[in-house]
Parts: sequence; C-alpha cells; structure tokens
Amino acid sequence: MTYQTDLKLFIDGAWRAGEGRDHHDVVNPATASTIAELPLATKDDLDEALAAAERAFPGWRDTAVDKRAAILRKASDYLKKNASDIGALLTQEQGKPIKEATAEVYGAAQMFEWYSEEIKRDYGRTLVRPVGQRSIVQRQAVGVVATFTPWNFPIYLLAKKVAAALAAGCSVISKPPEETPACCHAVAKALEEAGLPKGVFQLVHGVPDMVSRHIIGSDIVRKVSFTGSIPVGKHLMHLAADGVKRLTLELGGHAPVLVFDDVDLDDTLDKLVPQKFRNAGQVCVSPTRFYVQEGIYDDFIKGFAERTAKVQVGDGMDEATDMGPLANERRPGEIEKLVGDATAKGARLMAGGERGGNGYFYQPTLLADVPLEADIMSNEPFGPVAVARPFKDLDEALEQANRLPYGLAAFAFTENLRRANILGDRIEAGMVGINGFAISSADAPFGGVKDSGFGSEGGKEGLETYQVTKAIHMC
Repeated sequence: MTYQTDLKLFIDGAWRAGEGRDHHDVVNPATASTIAELPLATKDDLDEALAAAERAFPGWRDTAVDKRAAILRKASDYLKKNASDIGALLTQEQGKPIKEATAEVYGAAQMFEWYSEEIKRDYGRTLVRPVGQRSIVQRQAVGVVATFTPWNFPIYLLAKKVAAALAAGCSVISKPPEETPACCHAVAKALEEAGLPKGVFQLVHGVPDMVSRHIIGSDIVRKVSFTGSIPVGKHLMHLAADGVKRLTLELGGHAPVLVFDDVDLDDTLDKLVPQKFRNAGQVCVSPTRFYVQEGIYDDFIKGFAERTAKVQVGDGMDEATDMGPLANERRPGEIEKLVGDATAKGARLMAGGERGGNGYFYQPTLLADVPLEADIMSNEPFGPVAVARPFKDLDEALEQANRLPYGLAAFAFTENLRRANILGDRIEAGMVGINGFAISSADAPFGGVKDSGFGSEGGKEGLETYQVTKAIHMC
C-alpha cells in the first residue's frame, strides 16, 4: 500500500491541511527516508479545538446511551473493515511487522466495541432511606478530556482512551504522536464515518511542550490522560495541578520475569522469546529482567540465545519478518550505550549486540550475568534487549522483582500453585501475568503502581476514570 501523504488536523468536524503551518517530517524507520509532512497545530488551532470541544460537550453528554453506543460500534466496524490498509500505514511509519500492526488495529476496534456495550451496564445505586426519601449515587461525564499517546502502539492506545471517554459522554482533544500520524487519523475517520457530532472529537499534532501547556492550562479541560515516559508524566502532573485536573498516568516499567525450576523449559522459552522481541521490545510491559532459578539458569541462557539468533529482522512490510526496526533514529544509539555499559561491567553478550541495515535496526540481544550496577538493570531499555541473572529461592526472586521504583507489569512462570498465589500477592505491579502474557484486554484494567503511574484504562475502571461521582439526596 502506498503511504497516505495528505496528513491533516481534525478540528470541529473538519480536516485542516498545512496551509502555511509548520510541519514535522514523518520517517519510515526501515529506510530512514521521509515519507510525508505532517502539519503542526498553532495556538489558534488549539483554541479552536478547545472551543469546539466545550460547545459539543453538553449535547454529547446528554445523548442517549444507545445512540452513543451505536456510534462507537460503527467506528469499530470501520476499523475492522479497513484493518489491513490501516495496518500497512502503521508499519510504514512505526516499523513493526505487518501482522503485528494489523492485530493492533483489531485491538483498537475491540476497544470501541467493548465500550459500546459497557456504557449500557453503567448502573448507579439507590441507598436505603426512610419511606418517602431517596439517596441516589450516579456517575456523570467529567467534561472535556485531553489525551496524549505515544508512538509504540499508536492506534491501540489512542482508541483505549478515546473509546472510554466518548462512552462516558466526554468530548475529547487528542494529541497522538507526530511519528505515527496516519494510523491515528484512521480513528478520527472512523468516528467521522460513524456519525459522531462535530466538535466531540478533535485530533491535533504539534510541538509537544507547547500543545500540552496550552491545552492543560485551559480551564475548559477537566481531565488529562497520558501514556508515556515517567519524566514527561511528572511534568504533566505539575501542569494539571494548578487547575486541579483529574489525571490518569500510564508511565514506564521495567518488567521482571521470574522463571522457576519446575517449568517445562522449552515450552517456556517458546513463549518468552517472541514476546520479548514483539515490537522490537518497544512495549511498556515488555518482559526484560529475566530472573531464573539457579538449577536451570545455564540451560535457560543457552535456549534463549539459540532462539534469539533465529529471530528474522527486516522491513515490517515483509511477511517473513519477525522483528522490524526501532521506531526512530534515537533508539539504536540509546540501546548501544546500555549494552556497552553492561558488557563493560561484566555482563556476557550471548546474542545480538549490533546495529544493522539502512534503517533504525538493532539486532535482538541477550545479556547474561548482568551486574545490578549496570545501567540497564535499573533503566528500562525500551528495545530488543533481554537481561538475565540467576536467583536461589522465592524470597530472593521477589526482592529482585520489587527492587526498582517501577510497578507496571511483572511475569512469573511456575507449576506450583501455592507459589503462584504468593507471587500474585507479593509482586509490586499493577498487572501480574502467571505462565503467560495476556494482561491487556478491553475488559480488564491496565495500569501501574509506584513510579509507573496511577489510574486504569480498560475494563469498567477505564470508564470510571472519565466520570465524576454524584450523590443526590431527596428528603
């Protein structure tokens, strides 16, 4: 598919082209070549987006639930129908293999579909009172919402926020990443085709700091939802504090994986290696810190290295590709520094450890016996690098898993049910996967603890984050 080059902003139900605005070059990471120019919003554009969202909010809030649900369902149908084409856009601007990109589009469609049904189940409650009196508790839309999403899962993370906010009755201003605009535009197109009233959803791109300061600083916005790095999340918290704005923050992680000696090792490795290198490791819940029980550690390292060497790296548009390039030119250099630091401090390089190709490629990499003082043991690599260390017993494994100030996701592999229960209870993370990686779905809450943020997306919790609670007492 030829990449879509007519990129625009979507404000108050209308598409806006460059028209003298500054622009951002969109780059294909597999070739390092520019494939499009993206117009960037001005402050006037942002003011118009804010005004449109404010005007549209009361009408959308008061729209009957079944009508809201029908629009969300139609948007889901549009994404499913066009998943192959949208997936190709995503691959060309982000790099992930086409099969992963297409699956991501279906995941975005699922978010709209699930919230189209969940909003119908959004019940309040009546409290027990004397005869003739009533106390009712109900949830209402919080107001105008601002969402900020990253480039690693651009359409899925956008849909996860927008679907829940629209279902709740909020109007939305979204700033998706400038690196991956075309696939995000498909969400706006889906909502437009579904008949969403104008002004209920705006999509703007721009200089991140200017856009976030301008939008969050407006009294019109009552809720902010952000997925991205911890430093940026803390910055947005400061911006939101002056207006006492509600926040949902899904920030970085450094997911530990605890592998105990009672597992079927070959089966476990067959699960671990593809998951580690999914989206070139650019996944906030990517399994990264592998702690393996001493008795199987050497066999684990050998098996992991053998499988890593077989991962097919290439252009994501090639169906044979298992792992594409990193998403931008900054990432290979950052990974290289972390790997170099680790090996200089004593880590063993078991596979990979090199750049490659004309684009932003870095080979799938395994480091063994990584010392705790290596930077990569404390700083999330956000790339195709697995680090491994042995552990002796359950207490040591938990100590290492909980060592860092992050708590987004964690994983453990064991056949011992009692141990699995203890791990689920004692690992400090918002999500724990036992013997698998299925921790993100439309019907389940997704979010972290500690420095990895607060609030949840997905599930009924994801709907509630865009609502306020009101108690009505009738005497």
